[in-house]
Amino acid sequence: MAASTMTTSTAVNLEQEAYFLVTGASRGIGAKIAIETTRKFKPGSVVVLLARSASGLENTKSEILAVNPHVTVVTSSVDLATASKELLNEILEKSLGKKPIDQFGLACIIHNVGTIGNVARKAVDLDDRSEWEQYFGTNVFTVAVLNSCFLHKFAAAPSKLVVNITSKACLAPFPSMTYYCAGKAAREMYFRVLAEEEAAAGVTVLNYSPGPVDTDMTVDIQANSNAPEIRGYFKNLRDTTTMLTTAQTTSKFLHILQNGLFKSGDHVDYYDHEA
Repeated sequence: MAASTMTTSTAVNLEQEAYFLVTGASRGIGAKIAIETTRKFKPGSVVVLLARSASGLENTKSEILAVNPHVTVVTSSVDLATASKELLNEILEKSLGKKPIDQFGLACIIHNVGTIGNVARKAVDLDDRSEWEQYFGTNVFTVAVLNSCFLHKFAAAPSKLVVNITSKACLAPFPSMTYYCAGKAAREMYFRVLAEEEAAAGVTVLNYSPGPVDTDMTVDIQANSNAPEIRGYFKNLRDTTTMLTTAQTTSKFLHILQNGLFKSGDHVDYYDHEA
């Protein structure tokens, strides 16, 4: 899906003092986006990394400090399937320390956390309510709650950027990927409504679809999908080395962000623009 008419008004200046929160930051796309974006921040910036894996978060933190030792990196091992509003607000409060909100020229949150769900069963066989609730808890409910906490906390920040890592799967049905398609569709519509409602409040929203990337998630789909055509699709990408790397999609993401190649609320795919 092509982006709407481009405008430079959404161009984001990353070369400033920023508060930057990334979910799903222990590996894959989340880790790479955290590292490469932080590379550009000015001293005094605060980077907050959330994921379940404490060791993975520490690895990401080490890589961030290797490329920019002048930022503060805070990690929090949290299960976003069940995290309460109180816990999320506590994480935000503690990460700030005594720094005032107006110290940051940019407050940015990257909603990267995401799971594929059970791809071994067809839609007609997904009859476990608790499994549905757990999937949407991680991928939709807590995402929305965290986003609310973040925007209320940083209401006074001069520039607020919200990024939802989305997928083509929110626009088109993929056999065996019922949970993923349904979750991504619900999640993106939330952020599209947010963009409409909060435009006057200085909130910019980007729904970025990173393309087919070589991650643990695509390995899982290739190995366990009940749909032969889906397994074959990912196998072919790997066999022909045409699957994207986390470095490639992160580079395109930053290009789109810094050049304002989107309108707030847009769904922008990796393949929509030539870098």
